[in-house]
Amino acid sequence: MIPGARDLVELVRAPAALSVPGDSLAGAAVAGWPFRRRSALPAAAAVCLYWAGMALNDYADRDLDRLERPERPIPSGRVAPGFALGLATGLSVAGIGLAAAAGRSALRVAAPLAATVWLYDLVLKPTAAGPPAMAAARALDVLLGAGGDRAALPAALTIGGHTLTTTLLSRGEVHGLRARGPVGALAATAAITAATVAGGRGAGRSARLATLGHAACYAATVGWAQSGAVRDPTSGPVRRAVGAGILGLMPLQAALLARAGSARAALPVALAFPLARRLSRRVAAT
Repeated sequence: MIPGARDLVELVRAPAALSVPGDSLAGAAVAGWPFRRRSALPAAAAVCLYWAGMALNDYADRDLDRLERPERPIPSGRVAPGFALGLATGLSVAGIGLAAAAGRSALRVAAPLAATVWLYDLVLKPTAAGPPAMAAARALDVLLGAGGDRAALPAALTIGGHTLTTTLLSRGEVHGLRARGPVGALAATAAITAATVAGGRGAGRSARLATLGHAACYAATVGWAQSGAVRDPTSGPVRRAVGAGILGLMPLQAALLARAGSARAALPVALAFPLARRLSRRVAAT
């Protein structure tokens, strides 16, 4: 049985994929747009690999979800486990193919990115190596857009650091966390914001202002949700902080694009942010 469109959208957390292209675009901007007209291909490849990871996540967690999240597509019976695994495989192949179409340098990053996604979902997620692996995947998204150019490493580490913080928080989505978890996340968000703004000091005035504006949006969106989890570190506020962390990547990406002198490229990423938030009210990002 082929699942309905709504079930597929929920399985791959489709709206959350709006947070992915900005990673590759930020890397491309820093590296001087190495793929030029083909710069959309690495971003599309990253989206395919993200969706593959979401489908594979639910396949790997199907037994646990029967207890903790029975409403998800697989435990509720709306999607067969074999279908989810096949979809993850097909999306992974598509992602690698799109990267190959962009060029060899993109393919050299996409292959380890795909391997990281599968290793995380099937092996590393419940271990201490899980959050660093997830952070590595998002950092590789940035390097994918840059074709592996080392100039993109600071942006990759920024995105990776935010992802590490969000992934650590996500471990309390079901049962909550100790208060020090959200406190640490809030401190990390403040540090990331400060580093992003400081990194734009050498840019022109308009680029600095754009960087500051996008960074402020990032700090307000993510930091506000995390402060709620600081006050009440139970599952509900923590889950909201995780959702804000996933979509809050978008203003951070816009800030990195503006800092790299690509304010025009930052604009669609920033404008897609409210759309992603609206869609997330219908389909959960976590």
